[in-house]
Formats: sequence, structure tokens, C-alpha cells
Amino acid sequence: MSRAAARTGLQRRAGWIPLLGLLGLLGGCASKQAMNTVDLEQGRLPAPDITLQIPGLGPCTDNADRSLRLDSTQPVQVLVHGCFGSSGQFRGLAQVLAFHGQQTACFTYDDRARLATAADELRQAVQQLAAQSRVPQITVIGHSQGALIARKSMTEPSNPPPPVRPVDLRLVTVSGPFSGIDSARTCGKTWLYPLTLGMLPLSCYVATGAKWADITYSSRFIREPGPLAPQVASHLKIDTDERGTCRREENGRCVEGDDIFSLAEQRHPIVEADGRTRRVEVGAGHVEIVGDKQVAPKKLIAILQAQGVLRPTPAASLPAFGLLLARVYEGKAAH
Repeated sequence: MSRAAARTGLQRRAGWIPLLGLLGLLGGCASKQAMNTVDLEQGRLPAPDITLQIPGLGPCTDNADRSLRLDSTQPVQVLVHGCFGSSGQFRGLAQVLAFHGQQTACFTYDDRARLATAADELRQAVQQLAAQSRVPQITVIGHSQGALIARKSMTEPSNPPPPVRPVDLRLVTVSGPFSGIDSARTCGKTWLYPLTLGMLPLSCYVATGAKWADITYSSRFIREPGPLAPQVASHLKIDTDERGTCRREENGRCVEGDDIFSLAEQRHPIVEADGRTRRVEVGAGHVEIVGDKQVAPKKLIAILQAQGVLRPTPAASLPAFGLLLARVYEGKAAH
């Protein structure tokens, strides 16, 4: 084989290696599930007194009606899903919050768009929510990729908008790969771009869309996360030690792991240096921590209650809460 032919073969292989790795990564994201599209049960929520139409924000269901109905005087928790997610995939967590009298909104975005673009859209949505209501507090809770978007939305923009009514802003991030995604490491090696005749960035784009440029260790989005805006009162950073976790077993054997992001991928010295940031580490799988159709997010619930994000469950309500978790997450009928 000639040297030129060997070089061409290397270029082609180098272009497809990251595509295969990223396809594997996407397979590890929260799997798409058929979600219930009905409205959330009212739980202990007060009656809504306003209806808002805010781009990107809506109820935590997959209903076509994205009208946001809220009590304008009560705090709001804004939930931000990860990759392959939807508003309906946080329906269970929204139901948990509703049981405790806390109202929610879910942020929906283009999963293949730049993360910086999604963060700008979330920032604008939160600003509109504050401007169009009297809610005293907004807590943004992001999981996985959504954690990156959530934090970026809480940083000071280069062109700050006109000031709106003061509101207490809080941030919670869960399992966020703040140091970049290792599976996308090859995509961040810019010196490989000319060697692969442009195939490397093209294959990265094919696998993940435009967001590939934001999820690598060398991207500006990762290297320069930016300081939190002065209006942000606190940042609860929940990191998951996902080693040895399993999402699905068959005959006592793990056939689908739940170890998606390592602790090294989740740690970031600049993000954690802010005095408003409190870090909590927990042993839990990547999907386990937020719950799915097989397991309730009991570890996350315990952390959120210990940190004052989720209200305590009254002792008299514990049996009813247990039944709710079994029905919402495990599909068990109430008796």
C-alpha cells in the first residue's frame, strides 16, 4: 500500500471513530419513553391565578397545550431535561413537587442545537416568567446536559437585558458533565481537523448536531463557564458516582449500564470555586438519580429535602407519598 493511500485510510478512520463513540454516548442518554400526556394531578398546589405563554416553558407533560398555569405569588421550580428528553420525562419529579405544594414549569429546547443557544433561550424564559408574574423565587433544576444549560443560563450575559422585577434565583444541577464529555474528546482535538479533511467535525455533527462544539473538553463553553450572575442566591451541585450502576438487568445480569459520566467529567474547579456553590456527592446511576419507569428518585428527594429545595414530607403524609412514588415511577396501581 502506498504512503498516500495509508494516510487516506487513516483520515477516513479518524473521521468515523468519534461518530461511533458519540453514537454510543447518545445511546447512554435517558432513553425515550412513552410518557403520559395527561395534566399533572393538583396535589397540594394552590389554585392557579394566571396563564402565561412563554416560549420554551410549559407544563411538565407532553400535552400539545403549552400554556403555563401558575399561582403568581408562589415560588416556581423550572426543570431542564437532558439529552433525548422532553417535558413529559420530568412529569414524575413535577408530581413529587406538587405533592409537597410546589409548582413547576418545564423548559423544552432543541436537543441538537448549541448548548449556548439553549441557555440563552432559558435565560429569556426565566426573565419573562419573573416579569409577567409576582413569583418570589425561581429555582432552575437541570439534569445531565440540562445541568450545563441551566448553569450557563444563570451566568451574566455579554449583553444584559433591561433589569426586571427583582426575584430570588436559585440553581440546582444534577450529574452535569462540566468538564466536558469524554466520549466526545476526539471531537475537541482541533489539530485532527485538517488531517481528516474535515471528516472529524462532520462526523461529530452527524452524531450530536451543532451542540458537539460545546460538549468537548476544549470548547470555550466548557473552559470558560463564566461567573454566576449576582442575582443567583445559591447553586446546589449534585454529582453522582455512577460506577457499577445498572439501568436494566435480565436474569441477574446487567444488560444496560447506568454509568454515563464519571466524577472527573462532573467536576470543574471554576464552577465549584463560587462561594454560593454547595457540592453534594451521591452514589447513584445517571438515570436512577432522577428516576424512570422502574425506580423512584429517592436519593435525589432526600438530598433536595436536606438542602431545603424540596419541602419536608409531613409524617402523616408518608404513606400517601409512598403510594404516589410506586404509582408514578413503578406503574403500580393504588390500593
